Amino acid sequence: MSLEESPSGAAYESLGADDSVLTFRKSEQKRGTMGRGNRSHLILIWIVGLCIGVGVGVLIGWFSSQAKFPDEEAYNLWRQALTEEDAQKISKLLIDELKADNIKENLRYLTSRPHLAGTPADKENAEWVKDRWIEQGLDSANVIPYKVLLSYPNVDKPNYVYILNGNGSVYFQSAREEAPLKQGDLKEGTVPPFNAYSANGTVTGELVYVNYGRIEDFQKLTGELNIDLTGKIAIARYGKIFRGDKAEEAAAFGAVGLILFSDPADYAVESDLGVYPDTWYLPETGVQRGSLYSYQSVGGDPLSPGYPSYETAYKTSEDAAGLPTIPVQPIGYGDAKMILEQLAGPKAPDEWQGNIHNLTYNLGPGYVGGRTVKLEVNTHNEERFTYNTIGIIRGSIEPDRYIIAGNHRDAWVYGAVDPSSGTAALMEMSRAMGKLVKDGKWRPRRSIVFASWAAEEYSLIGSTEWVEEFTKNLGSRTVAYLNIDISVEGNYTFRLKSTPNLYEAVFSATKNVPDVPFPGHSSTVYDTWLDRTGKGGDRPSVRNIGSGSDYASFLGEIGVPSVDLRYTFNSDLGLSSYPLYHSMYETFFLVSEIMDHSFEYHLAVTRVWAELARSLADSLILPIGVVDTAEKITGSIATLKDFYEDQMAEQGITWDTIESASSNLTTAAKAFESNVADMEKNDPFAVRRVNDQLMQFERAFIDPLGLPGRNLQRHVVFAPSSKDAYKGDAFPGIVDLMFDINNPEGDVSDDWEALKQHMSVVAFTLQSAASTLKDVDILHRD
Repeated sequence: MSLEESPSGAAYESLGADDSVLTFRKSEQKRGTMGRGNRSHLILIWIVGLCIGVGVGVLIGWFSSQAKFPDEEAYNLWRQALTEEDAQKISKLLIDELKADNIKENLRYLTSRPHLAGTPADKENAEWVKDRWIEQGLDSANVIPYKVLLSYPNVDKPNYVYILNGNGSVYFQSAREEAPLKQGDLKEGTVPPFNAYSANGTVTGELVYVNYGRIEDFQKLTGELNIDLTGKIAIARYGKIFRGDKAEEAAAFGAVGLILFSDPADYAVESDLGVYPDTWYLPETGVQRGSLYSYQSVGGDPLSPGYPSYETAYKTSEDAAGLPTIPVQPIGYGDAKMILEQLAGPKAPDEWQGNIHNLTYNLGPGYVGGRTVKLEVNTHNEERFTYNTIGIIRGSIEPDRYIIAGNHRDAWVYGAVDPSSGTAALMEMSRAMGKLVKDGKWRPRRSIVFASWAAEEYSLIGSTEWVEEFTKNLGSRTVAYLNIDISVEGNYTFRLKSTPNLYEAVFSATKNVPDVPFPGHSSTVYDTWLDRTGKGGDRPSVRNIGSGSDYASFLGEIGVPSVDLRYTFNSDLGLSSYPLYHSMYETFFLVSEIMDHSFEYHLAVTRVWAELARSLADSLILPIGVVDTAEKITGSIATLKDFYEDQMAEQGITWDTIESASSNLTTAAKAFESNVADMEKNDPFAVRRVNDQLMQFERAFIDPLGLPGRNLQRHVVFAPSSKDAYKGDAFPGIVDLMFDINNPEGDVSDDWEALKQHMSVVAFTLQSAASTLKDVDILHRD
């Protein structure tokens, strides 16, 4: 098979595009000038040749059936290789090879300058990753470009929030950039705070405080609190939901602009301890950057939904891309205090009060004394190239089965936590695995693919474009996708988001990995995780997987089992995220001097990632648990039924068919796992068949028509909420339709009809999933 270049520049295997095809086409043109007699002669030759070929084929088939494998010793070695497992030895070699100091030095390099997507630093880092992977001994490494729509502030015309006096003079102007609080904080290439894809424009009007900018906040404001947002500028706290959803709801309720700020109640909850650079808490000058593009489907280039963004690809217009329609700008809470402290109107409800020092939050609209707010946003969108880097260690026995480990590389500024802590881990994992391969100590049974994604911060762009380009290949060959967006965002416990069928694989990996050697931590990552999140049960806490990172397209478009791993902070702190999220203060100093001095937390997460990848790559039978998925589905159905059964019953809707299908799925899953435990594992073809069923099981939950109103979000069971892209829901189609029914903006009869249809789809999908676990000859209804 030859290697050709795809339109994006990626190498791929070409099937049948060889010289013989071209030769045939040339000779065919020449034969067009021949006479009828020559054609008859050729037809006769063709018929004779066909008869001879059939006869030879029959003879070969007969003799083959009577003969043994021509090299019996080679066959036995191949068969032995398929069944031989030496997991513990390789696991220890791999875990011991990973070094904290290497992760630290990787992070030092990655945070040495800003590397926003679409900039020269972005391309240089992509090439750096490729060169390192080649040095490390990976079998191949390539940089793959995509031309996509990105967004940038105008450095010559900065974005500002003003307070204007009644005569139009400026009373207050927000900061242009974050103040450098430590030497090295501000370097060339640092972009000032902005929200990507914001509408460009200047608006002036009265200000209204809208809490977190959730739909329930806007409904309370315009309903119970009787405040009209039409023509107003809204100001909202970051947190609770995706920022793009805040902008979308603000526009829907009539606001002409939106200001976002990080409240100390969410980002400096122990402010008495101090703020950066003394602690990890957000100072008043800190500002959270971030994209506003609301990827209700799975993400990707806004101009090429569903298809890869080659330079020559068809692109839709920006007007049709669903981009924000109002100007939006983030500010620090120091500026927010100036903007909020003179706000008129009634006091905001107690649950809407934040924690800016000496400030009572009023609702507005407008100011005492007649002042107004002016919001000026000069952010612009621009098509630029951005680059994925893909490296591969080819499997020794099943190279056509992929375990993909991915992390995005782009950052809003330095990205010491998001994503460079993960990139530093990825590069150390690839080095350790590459060394074992180079030293001849190991080669995985299945291929391990390392992915350094581009432009994740904008809209999961790099991973989505790659999945869309290679969707046929990845959909049929990928075993699992293992994501680390952030390696370490805290030092309390391990955290997992996962599809249920990978729970046990992660549990097993964390049991094999030593936890950090500090007081209060147990001997293994699993033991600490269970102790700190298990609430007395026999399993640690696991979160549903949503759409906040690069697993989204793998799970949502092609149904690949996925996980997202990290070490995190104590949820009891009440933080919306780690405090310096997406600010300029995410520096190497923050990580190395405040968050993880020894890089032991980074090492623990890297070891779990590597051990999980090794296990999935080497295990004879894939460690994928179908019963866990069935039981999770059963529990989710029971929860939703408790919420909605009475209300649905009034419309004649029952859960009977869904519960029956779920029961059948559970029965089939338990029978399947029992049969696998008892199967003959020396039969390589039986092993391959079972592994194919395990690998394809998650695909059974994909509906090619997509969820209601979201045709590219195709996973019926696990997908992000359409009301909050960060949150993972079980059966999101049902949840979203019931949300719309209970929060009506008009007649809901169409929503009820859509719900009836979707519940039928859910039942069908669950029943179909059950059928994939049955014997291969079961192609009928029981």
